[in-house]
Amino acid sequence: MDASVKQQLYGFCKSFIENRLMRINSNIDSLQEALTSETKSSAGDKHETGRAMIQLEREKLGNQLAEAQLLHELFKKIPLQTSFSKVGLGSVVLTDQQNYYMGISAGELKWDGVSYFAIAPNTPMGKLLLGKVVGDMVVFNSRKIVIKQIG
Repeated sequence: MDASVKQQLYGFCKSFIENRLMRINSNIDSLQEALTSETKSSAGDKHETGRAMIQLEREKLGNQLAEAQLLHELFKKIPLQTSFSKVGLGSVVLTDQQNYYMGISAGELKWDGVSYFAIAPNTPMGKLLLGKVVGDMVVFNSRKIVIKQIG
């Protein structure tokens, strides 16, 4: 298997996390500005309701940020320069139906006209594939899937 495919998939996942962190931080900054401007105006109950809604949204974004940072920490553990005999973190898995990159759940990437799905080891498909070797078969949604290659 071409090492550049693995590097592209790794880069795709890295960009996915960085963009997510940047977007969440930007939203937190916007909320902070809204909270500051809300503090400057005082219209009684309406003012308090506005502040409370901003606080709730900020809390939600804080949780999303913590999740994204946890994902980033997991991502740092993904080996880039390894070949695998068994499916593990950092594996590119080619099957008779789909192709997977075992890292984080980041969606689909097309490389040279071939689709790869970035999945995490704790997803239903990730759990099925983890530890399998070439030639093994897994059943997902009543479909039999055979592992053709691991890289």
